[in-house]
Parts: sequence; structure tokens; C-alpha cells
Amino acid sequence: MNIVGPEQLLIPILSDMYQWGKSYIQRLRKPGMYEVLNYESILEILDDEGRTGIVRKVEEVKFLQDNIIAIQDQVWGINNTISDYICSPGLPVDFYQSGHKTYVVISLREVRNKGDIEILSFQWKLEGKPVKNYGYWETFINRSTNYLEIKVIYPKQRPPIRVWVIEQNKKKTTELDEKNLTQLPNKRWQIIWEKKNPRLYENYTIKWEW
Repeated sequence: MNIVGPEQLLIPILSDMYQWGKSYIQRLRKPGMYEVLNYESILEILDDEGRTGIVRKVEEVKFLQDNIIAIQDQVWGINNTISDYICSPGLPVDFYQSGHKTYVVISLREVRNKGDIEILSFQWKLEGKPVKNYGYWETFINRSTNYLEIKVIYPKQRPPIRVWVIEQNKKKTTELDEKNLTQLPNKRWQIIWEKKNPRLYENYTIKWEW
């Protein structure tokens, strides 16, 4: 029988306290030009093979600085072709690549000031190889965020068999159940996962088995 000493129990507790303290301090500082009050991240898979999908992001934001005339968005899709990018409000004026992400510079066309609240929406199309047994969708938190909701919409004929959420930095995996899965009026299937005060710089991954 293995006996666990106090020091072996203390290390993970101290690690969790450190991560919590780091996230709390970062949240107080609220880095960037705006904070996110509500963030909805949606992946809709359009075909049974998982070749094509539509990505939508909707953010209710509160600006933290004066005289904001442009913002930056991040577009991603590993092993996929990205096309048909649209946003509201504003106009995309520049695209540049860094790793597997494409950064988009958006002109807001009007000045925003500290305290202004705005609904930002972004959408693009993904086209790639068929998804066989497993698929995943990542959402990275790079701004102070109060509430996060992630949705994955599956084809009518191909609901997920198992779904779980991975919190990468925290090294935590949570399996979702039937309470998170609903069938929509159009017969497609939808997984919803939500989190209050998600960790800054955390990567939340919805992974599923087909």
C-alpha cells in the first residue's frame, strides 16, 4: 500500500492557489483595450463528414480606454482553409499570419471611449478534411471575461457519442452528459458548456467522439 505524505498533498494545493492568485491579479489589471462581459463561441458543423463548418463569435464588451478606432480579432482553424470572414461593427482592413492563427485588424469606423459597451460579432467558414472518430473545438481566453458560453452544433445524422471539456493550463478534464446535449428544432444536435469568470490565458477545448 502506498502512503501519501503531507508534502504530496500540499504541492497540488499550492499550485492551484498560485494559478488562482495569478488569474485574480490579471483580472484586476484587465489588460487590453476592452473587457468581455459575455462571450459566446460557436462552431456549427455543416455536413456529416465534418468537412465544413461555420465559426461565430459574439462578444459583449466594455471599452477600457478612450479614442479606440480599431480592434484586432484572431481567426483559427488547424488543418482547415479559412474563408468568408465577416464582422460587425467595422470593416476588416488587414490580415496577417502567425502560426496557425490569422490576425485581423478591424476599423471600427467610429470612435469608442472608456465605458462604452458594444456587441462585437465575427464569423468565418472552415473547409478541411473529413473528421473521423474525434473532433475538437478550442476557445482561448485572452481578455478579462465575465462569462463564457461554448456551443458546438452537430449534423442531424451525426450526434456525438461522448463529449468532454479540457482546461489545458489547469490540467482538468470534465466529461459532459445528456444535460449539455439538446436537439434543436431543425433536428441538429447542440452541446452547450458555460463558465463564469473563465481563467485569463486559459485554453478551453470541447472534444468529442463520433
